[in-house]
Amino acid sequence: MCFSAAASFAAGGALGVAGGLTIAQVKKKSELPFASIPLLFGIQQAIEGAVWVSFGSPILNTIATYAFSMFSHVLWPVFVPVSVLLIETDPTRKKILQLFSFVGLAVGLYLLYFIIVDPVTAHIVNQSIAYHSPHFYVIPTIALYLLATCGSCLFSSNKIVNVFGSVLLISFAIAAWFYTETFFSVWCFFAAILSVLVFWYFKRKSVAVRLIETG
Repeated sequence: MCFSAAASFAAGGALGVAGGLTIAQVKKKSELPFASIPLLFGIQQAIEGAVWVSFGSPILNTIATYAFSMFSHVLWPVFVPVSVLLIETDPTRKKILQLFSFVGLAVGLYLLYFIIVDPVTAHIVNQSIAYHSPHFYVIPTIALYLLATCGSCLFSSNKIVNVFGSVLLISFAIAAWFYTETFFSVWCFFAAILSVLVFWYFKRKSVAVRLIETG
């Protein structure tokens, strides 16, 4: 997160609780990946807290930086489209989401390769953490990353998932415009907070099921 270790750990704890409550509402195994998004963001925020406290300890900093990068660069472009695909019920949209999943896998593997061969580093800039990963900041890579993460949500047949994708895209633009050097850390924080929409998705679904059962 873009303020301090304490803020990152607090966000991680809150999202961990929200993630647990979200997972508790899962009725089908296919829903579990999508329901896990808030919890995974909570873990990522806790890891960034570790990045904050690791400056001055090179080994710990390297481990924490790589752990954060595995979430931000590799996990999300693969995980998000697959999780959206698994909860999709429309056959046509499922086929489209399979393409998004393929794009996400390709982007994730591409970035994983460069994380391995070209080390990622982190440093503090204006009370935020800047992650030095030049291969991500190439425009085609960013475009495909956004296509996999935000685009897959926009093609869902569920309105709440559409909202999630829309605000993710808007928050990306805000972070990139106002926090140019540290935008990835800031955007990940925005995305983490926005992941509470996943809880809303399952809460509304649970309410709808109860109304049907009692009706």
